[in-house]
This record gives sequence, C-alpha cells and structure tokens, in this order.
Amino acid sequence: MSRFVILIAYGESDWDEASEETRDYYFAAHDAFSAYVGEHGTDHGSAALAGTEHATTVRRAGRDRDGEVLVTTGPFAETAEHVGGYYDVELPDLDHAIEAASLLPSSYSVEIRPTISIT
Repeated sequence: MSRFVILIAYGESDWDEASEETRDYYFAAHDAFSAYVGEHGTDHGSAALAGTEHATTVRRAGRDRDGEVLVTTGPFAETAEHVGGYYDVELPDLDHAIEAASLLPSSYSVEIRPTISIT
C-alpha cells in the first residue's frame, strides 16, 4: 500500500456559482471517490479549505534561519484556480490513486502526490 495526498483545485467562484444540480453532481462524485477508497484502501482524512481570502503566507527573507519573517495575507501565488481541499489516502498503487481521482468532478484539476518518510 502507498499513501497519497490528493489535492483538489478549482476556480474560486465555482461553488458559489454552481447550480443545485451541479452541487448534487459534486457531492455524488465525492461519495463515489470515498466509496472507491473504502473498497480499495484507507482514507486517513480529508478537508475542504477556506478560500484564499483567508490564506496567510509565511516566508523567511534569505536562506538562513535568522532571516526576517515575512507574513502576508493571501495565497502564495496568484492563480485562476486554488487548492480547495485534499484527501489523504492509502491505496495499493498509483494506478488506484488515478482511478479514484478520476471519480472526482471533471471541472477539478487534481494533483496526486505520494507521501515520503523522512527519517
């Protein structure tokens, strides 16, 4: 089994502008994803994220640890899409992760990232 974080990106206003029918489609797609993961692996957690207007970005000036800490309101990068949620799942392999991700709404951009152990 391998562990993956599946990042979900979509347009900032997609949910607010979605019809009730589209929202029902989103919910059904997420339910299908969850059922697939439940059948083939383990869901370690998931969450929807607040919009980028609630983001805080922290950077250090320079490469040393003593650099000035810069805190700004807003996302790290200006993009048309933002990461709006994630799943932390364990599945047999990348092929299963791709199959699960393909069940999510087609309007999403989905990035699959395997986790690594740092020891």
